[in-house]
Amino acid sequence: MSAPQLEAILQMAAQNLPPAQATPAQLRAWFDASNSQMPLAQGLLPIETLRLPNGASGTMAAELLSTPQADPRKLVIYYHAGGFVFGSLASHRSLCSYLAQFCGARVLNVDYRLAPEHPAPAAHDDALAAYQWALDQGYDASAIALMGDSAGGNLALCTALRARDQGLPLPAAIVALSPALDLAREGESHRTVADDPFITPELMGFFNAMYVPDGNVRSPAITPFYRTDLQGLPPVRLQVGSREILRDDALTFAARLKVAGVDAECTVWEGMVHCWQLFAPALDEALVSLELAGRFIAQHQRNALHSAAA
Repeated sequence: MSAPQLEAILQMAAQNLPPAQATPAQLRAWFDASNSQMPLAQGLLPIETLRLPNGASGTMAAELLSTPQADPRKLVIYYHAGGFVFGSLASHRSLCSYLAQFCGARVLNVDYRLAPEHPAPAAHDDALAAYQWALDQGYDASAIALMGDSAGGNLALCTALRARDQGLPLPAAIVALSPALDLAREGESHRTVADDPFITPELMGFFNAMYVPDGNVRSPAITPFYRTDLQGLPPVRLQVGSREILRDDALTFAARLKVAGVDAECTVWEGMVHCWQLFAPALDEALVSLELAGRFIAQHQRNALHSAAA
C-alpha cells in the first residue's frame, strides 16, 4: 500500500471539505472543483461531446474518450459517483481517460440526471437509456462493458438487470468500484468501520433523502442488493476498500451473485478508501485498480467478439 501517497491525499482532502449544511448545488460545485483538476491520461484523441436520449424523452450530456489504439467496436459505458446528487463529466473525466488508456476501448462518460431535482428512478432510467443508445448506434452488446463507482456501480449493475428483464442483449462484463448497493445500510461495516474518511451514515442518509424521498430504500428498482433474481448476468468484478463503510455490502452482493451462478469476484483493497480510483494518477493503487479493470473488460470483450465471429 502506498501509505504516504494516500495520507498526503487525505490531508489535502481534509483541508477542502464542503460547506457545512451544503445545498446540492454547493456540493456539486465543490465536488467538481475537487476532482476536475486531475490530469488526463496522455495520448488521448480529442474528446467528443454528445447528447444522448434519456429516460424522460429529453437528452443528457456525454463524452466519448478514446486513444488511437482503441478498437472502435468496443465501448465502456461509465456511470459516475456522487450519491445520485452530485458528480459530472468534469469530475470523472480524468478517471475515464485512464480507463480508456488501459482497456483498449472507447469510454462513454455519462451525465445522468441528479437528485433532488430528479428523484428515483431518474438516474436509473438514464443509465439504461445510455445502454440502449449504444445498442442503437450499432455496438454489439458483446463489445459493451458497464462500469461505475459508488452510485455509478449501482447503476451499472441495475442497468444489466433491467436490460435482461426487457429482453435486451447483455453486455460483456460489469465492473463496480466501491458500489453503493445497500441503501438501507444494514451491512456490518456500516457500524464497525470507523475510519472511512469520505462516507458517513449521515451522508448516506442525505443521499437517500434526496434520491429516494418516499423512503423505499429496499426497492429492487433502485438497488440490485434487494433483488432475488440475479442469474444470467455477465462476469462481474467489484472492488472495495477496507476502510469503507460500504465494504461488506460489496462482499455480500458478490456472494449472492456466485450463488446465482454468475462469474463474480469482490476484491478488498487493504487500506484503501471510498472511490480511491479518483486519485489517479497521484495514487499508485488508483492506477493499478483501473488497469486491472481495463484488462478484465478487454478480456471479456475480446472473448465475446471472437465467439461471435466463430
